[in-house]
Amino acid sequence: MDRRLRLAVVTETYPPEVNGVSLSLAKLLEGLDRMCDVHLVRVSRHDLDAPMTHEIRVAGFPIPGYSALRGGLPAWLALRSAWLLLRPDLVHIATEGPLGLSALQVARWMKIPVCSDFRTHFEQYVDHYKLAWLEPVASRYLRYFHNRCDLNFVPTEMLASQLKAQGFDRLTVVPRGVDLRLFGPGYRDEALRASWLGSGAQQEGRQKPAILLCVSRMAAEKNLVVLLQAYRAARQAGSLARLVMVGDGPIRSSLARDFPEALFVGMKTGLDLSRHYASADLFCFPSQSETFGNVVLEAMASALPVIAYRQGASAALLQDQVHGWILDDFSASAFHGALQNALRQWSHEPKGLWQQMGERALVKASTQSWSSVQNLMLSHWYALAFPTLKAKAHHEPFAHSQQL
Repeated sequence: MDRRLRLAVVTETYPPEVNGVSLSLAKLLEGLDRMCDVHLVRVSRHDLDAPMTHEIRVAGFPIPGYSALRGGLPAWLALRSAWLLLRPDLVHIATEGPLGLSALQVARWMKIPVCSDFRTHFEQYVDHYKLAWLEPVASRYLRYFHNRCDLNFVPTEMLASQLKAQGFDRLTVVPRGVDLRLFGPGYRDEALRASWLGSGAQQEGRQKPAILLCVSRMAAEKNLVVLLQAYRAARQAGSLARLVMVGDGPIRSSLARDFPEALFVGMKTGLDLSRHYASADLFCFPSQSETFGNVVLEAMASALPVIAYRQGASAALLQDQVHGWILDDFSASAFHGALQNALRQWSHEPKGLWQQMGERALVKASTQSWSSVQNLMLSHWYALAFPTLKAKAHHEPFAHSQQL
């Protein structure tokens, strides 16, 4: 494409913050300077490097219960001034908070095309924080926000169908990707496994405990108590296993106190995280609040079978009994039963079935590269920003990619 895209990306979370939204957005934007001039609008933090060219940083506020995260305050005047000076071709909004809403309003006022991501089920979180009365308000706000956008990106067909039934308009599916150079079975570390097993796990004869892994932000909406209770029950029933919990968050200390039999190792990033994935035997993910769940795809790329409820990445990418145990029953008892069943199979045939499932998961993950996701997103961005070039865009190389 001869015309470079001037793209304003507005987000209230971005690295060095570690969460699914910030990390996947950073991967999406990585290397796009070959096609775009990306102008980032983000929340200011004390630990940031010097701003990038045309980057806008706005004031924020601490999010209750998340000391490491900040929400963005509205920035109507700053955005209007900056965009009048250097007008974007397109505004892409990654988060629907106060900063995102002000960006949407300024873009509409300036008649700049605007698109957004649906990344978080905020309305589902309120139950976990005893704020159920807010659910209708949150649902109406999200519908209002996204229906004022020219296009809304969702990661799976299932989520698109659910949102359409709830009255959301102009939805299109762009899947998430995984860094196949960073995650893979080749990062397995036997010394790391030995350190986990030496921290209190018991062995009987030649049978080695299975290493169960969960990577998650440790917050109430992640449903982690279901996994920890299932693990406790399996151990009490005689199953040999060791559960490693990777991540941090507001409930980490209370979970570690209540479930001392699990190993809480804190947040991991980069190659350290890669080694943790590849050194486990089974990935366990009990969350029911995901729009996708990037960690599932990272586990698949690490050749791990998965136990998860059928939603997000698990619903889009995995088959029950082929890639792991994918549950249609969203009860805690179903998760308990799946874990016990998996551990029984491990005890009868260590590594055999689990290894086959993990290998199939790896094959599936290898089709989900970030380059294919970037190509698909670029085709949508160009079509929104330059409608008269839409027909041509579909013949450009970056327009060819796989959807789920």
